[in-house]
Amino acid sequence: MLTTNYFKRLAVRKDRAWITMEWIERVMQMPLRKEVQPDGRIRYWAAIPEANNRYLRVVTLEDGQTVQCVLRS
Repeated sequence: MLTTNYFKRLAVRKDRAWITMEWIERVMQMPLRKEVQPDGRIRYWAAIPEANNRYLRVVTLEDGQTVQCVLRS
């Protein structure tokens, strides 16, 4: 999986330590929702059963492969 430097800095934050790369890949492969932002970046959402069905949002660059950031909801 390709990632940006911004993602690498965020990935080490304690509030995101519970997010696994497997979950990120799963969200990108089988999103419940997908939306293209005005700047071309793409948002993907999916529920993660292992995290009590909390939603994970993955934002990629325009290529749809390079992960920019990951947020929980």
